[in-house]
Amino acid sequence: MKGRTFFAMFLAYLVPGAGHLYLGRRGRAITFFCIVVLMFVLGIAVDGDLYTIGHAGGSLLRMLAALGSLGSGVIYWVATSMGVHGDVTSITFEHGTAFTITAGLMNLLLMLDVFDIAQGRKE
Repeated sequence: MKGRTFFAMFLAYLVPGAGHLYLGRRGRAITFFCIVVLMFVLGIAVDGDLYTIGHAGGSLLRMLAALGSLGSGVIYWVATSMGVHGDVTSITFEHGTAFTITAGLMNLLLMLDVFDIAQGRKE
């Protein structure tokens, strides 16, 4: 694996779309940034929760959900440092939590897209 590939994937994890921007795919970068950040923020706005590794409690499903949320990169770390937690009594709690997890999983998939582009497997 080229050093450029690793750096692009690292950027893609930190900030959604940054890996694509680094590889010169400006349109994709802007689109993916907007999609991931919008989904994450919308999930938080409708009282979604952020699963964290420390609160997984030994449950495999909670651990997988935490890894999914963690995939959002810097926005996940900022939100957890601010103490963002959903309101379990809210009617939209589950939907918001699903949005935050999906945003992280989507960003992890975008890292694979960056890998393929950097390796020359995809345009």
